[in-house]
Amino acid sequence: MKKHALLIMLGMLAVLLFLGDAAGFYRLGFVQYGDAQLYDYRLRLSLPNKGDDRIVILDIDEKSLKQEGRWPWGRDKMARLVDSLFDRYGVAAVGFDVVFAEPDNSSGLSVLQALGEKQFRDVDQFHSVLKQIQPALQYDALFAEKLKGRKVVLGYYFSNSENDLTASRSGALPAPVFPADIFRGRAVGLATWDGYGANLQELQSSAASAGHFNPLVDFDGVVRRIPMLVEHDGQIYESLSLAVVRSVLDMPRLVPGFAGEQNQGYGGLEWLTVESVQGGLTIPVDAEVSALIPYSGKRNTFTYISATDVLHGKIEQAALQNKIVLVGTSAPGLMDMRSTPVGEVYPGVEVHANMISGILNQDIKQHPPYMLGANVVLMLLIGISLSVLLPLLSPIRGMLLSLIFLSGDVALNLALWNYADLAMPMAGGILIILTLFALNMSFGYFVESRAKRQITGLFGQYVPGELVDEMAKRPESVSMEGDSREMTILFSDVRSFTTISEGLDPKELSQLMNEFLTPLSRVIYKQRGTIDKYMGDCIMAFWGAPLPDPDHAHHAVLAGMEMQRALNELQPQFKVKGWPEIHIGVGVNTGRVSVGNMGSEVRVAYTVMGDAVNLASRLEGITKEYGVLMLVGETTKQATPQIVYREVDMVRVKGKEHPVAIFEPHGLVGEVGKEKLDEIKLFHQALRTYRKQDWDKADLELLSLQNMSPDCKLYRVYAERVTYYRNNPPGDDWDGAFTFKTK
Repeated sequence: MKKHALLIMLGMLAVLLFLGDAAGFYRLGFVQYGDAQLYDYRLRLSLPNKGDDRIVILDIDEKSLKQEGRWPWGRDKMARLVDSLFDRYGVAAVGFDVVFAEPDNSSGLSVLQALGEKQFRDVDQFHSVLKQIQPALQYDALFAEKLKGRKVVLGYYFSNSENDLTASRSGALPAPVFPADIFRGRAVGLATWDGYGANLQELQSSAASAGHFNPLVDFDGVVRRIPMLVEHDGQIYESLSLAVVRSVLDMPRLVPGFAGEQNQGYGGLEWLTVESVQGGLTIPVDAEVSALIPYSGKRNTFTYISATDVLHGKIEQAALQNKIVLVGTSAPGLMDMRSTPVGEVYPGVEVHANMISGILNQDIKQHPPYMLGANVVLMLLIGISLSVLLPLLSPIRGMLLSLIFLSGDVALNLALWNYADLAMPMAGGILIILTLFALNMSFGYFVESRAKRQITGLFGQYVPGELVDEMAKRPESVSMEGDSREMTILFSDVRSFTTISEGLDPKELSQLMNEFLTPLSRVIYKQRGTIDKYMGDCIMAFWGAPLPDPDHAHHAVLAGMEMQRALNELQPQFKVKGWPEIHIGVGVNTGRVSVGNMGSEVRVAYTVMGDAVNLASRLEGITKEYGVLMLVGETTKQATPQIVYREVDMVRVKGKEHPVAIFEPHGLVGEVGKEKLDEIKLFHQALRTYRKQDWDKADLELLSLQNMSPDCKLYRVYAERVTYYRNNPPGDDWDGAFTFKTK
């Protein structure tokens, strides 16, 4: 009897543990993960695997970028695109899953105006011509004019401040759909945002509407919901998908739906109604006023049309007539890919297409706020019943009872999903059943963990002690087995090492290497890096394993810059000892790689492999070609907005067919001087001129840069290229990339 009482008590404690998670008092990671996976599994089982003929995605894809140039395109081109969509194809509405946040100065109008103020101030003919052509060169005004009177919905995003800094705010927000006090006194958990990145005021004023395209990214990085309403500065704004639907229906009124009166206990927001002459459209929402995305299928379930084909009129009118058109991108380089239940790499624009289709079809699964209470009650009934009954039964009967409860719980959940469109949490009930069964079957059995000693033995030689301690606290997150994940890799190598080594005897060379590698290794450890190996004078390190590091790219770039500073501090000591100056090149790249124990039966090593690793090595190798100390790949640059970069080139390195953009870091934003920022801006202008094959203008701009920095090899390299290409034109199909034949 004592045994039964103890088992019942332990069982009830286990039930209380899961109930606390279900009630929201705290979160158990494995329950969250289980619920997420079971939701995804149910969703995939019920996929219709067909798109919506009313919705078309106008894709800024690789083909469009190749034909029309790198994004962002000029607003004159966007004006032509909008004109073509409405006048030529007769679309119903257009939604933009992109932001037009910066003024478009690509027409050169500002340059002409500056010339008019300085060099041609008294030349009336110049000002007369400038006045005539000025309207055609005001691309933003041209684009805004094309938006007027048309069902165009612009997109924008919200953001929150980090580290107590003020969140940035740019552009103009649309009119809010509700004032914040509409929900005063009610249990409505709106997502709140501090900052935003919106469109130019001129464009926003001309558009019919605008909506945010922020999804809600769950704990595992997967997008399952979109907040229909969010709060900013006391006002409430709608999502892009909701704004597009309302635009198509001529902007009907949006009405919140409450479960009860405010003074009658529970009165949470459970749905939103889009009123229209055809009848209201109901959008079920959860406690955060977000709606579950009704995915129709895997990527490309919806119809995609290349944007360049529309610009050039290559599409039949029937393909777009009376369609809802969403303008977005599937090009990997433009970083609008999401992880979703139906695909790890899924275009963000198709996420919004699914939501628009779900609103119009009225097939969105519901997860109302009261579902939390229903789940708690169900888990409590299951937990109490099994806690009391299982200790009294034999193992066989206990197993049968557990199977009955498990089958009943799963059947109830699937019935709610399929017949009532209710998405009820599933993992908690299943885990209670399995835990109570396992508890009763293995009572008294405990395992002494040896995680810290194992981890120290496995990883102590690769990572700093602080990370070993962290891994010991989270041993479940650490494994030597092969894994694929996004990481950042760094290579550093000594310039002209052969010449240096020939001038020193073996003992001096060994001492030099020790004094040179030690401070650089400390820098890598300081920035939470893992040293893969030393290859003579070369260091290979990586970030993002064995412990995940969400800021792996930032830490790697900081390490590369700090390594250069540490090396400069060593130079006086080397000079005193009669040693030569040491200079290194650093290459950093980010991408998905394989990481884990690799090797043979004789010897293994914890290392990384993949194309991203090879590119990092290639970047280090070509630093000397441009006379720079450090180069990073485009993915790294995109992941580190806190760092100021100068774009160096578009290159094809040995072993890679497609060109990649490479960048030189100059320091943290706010720490780089204005003179250097101006020089970088001028070089970027020269780079654009160079890629347009305007050799004379590029020559003048590079000459100006060489006068500013006579010792900069980069400018001389481009000046030599301009001279060569002037005599040997690369042709109209030239993509501006330079091909390296050697490593």
